[in-house]
Amino acid sequence: VELLSGDREPPVRYVAEQVGIDDWQASCTPADKAARLAALEAAGERVLMVGDGLNDAPALAGAFVSMSPASAADVSRTSADVIIQGERLAPIATAIRLARKSRTLVFQNFSLAALYNIVAIPFAVAGYVTPLIAAIAMSASSIAVTLNALRLRTGGRRRPG
Repeated sequence: VELLSGDREPPVRYVAEQVGIDDWQASCTPADKAARLAALEAAGERVLMVGDGLNDAPALAGAFVSMSPASAADVSRTSADVIIQGERLAPIATAIRLARKSRTLVFQNFSLAALYNIVAIPFAVAGYVTPLIAAIAMSASSIAVTLNALRLRTGGRRRPG
């Protein structure tokens, strides 16, 4: 995590210390921010940029993924990929967790579908299963993939009741 700010050094240092960010820069211009993001991406990093000011727009537009609060300057909201409702930053962590969980579930679903195709289709082609059983197996496979995807809504936890 890095903090790049156009603000003066004392408030930037204070905020960085309060939230535990060791790598920070104050008095950054829009070009400085965009250059830092370009350097990180050239090093193979996929950058998430969060910004709310007029001078954040070029970096937001150039980031791999960008977020801006709903209260941000119009140009920042327009440049961002995701708009965060409210003024708190907690939705950023939620979005990252959700993206990681989504990625995991997508790979699980591809694996389930591939396993079904590897096992069931040869049995069907060889004539070991009737068309009715093949249709039931296909439906069961689709239901399993759908139920697995629905775990994203609950965070993998069962809801009471």
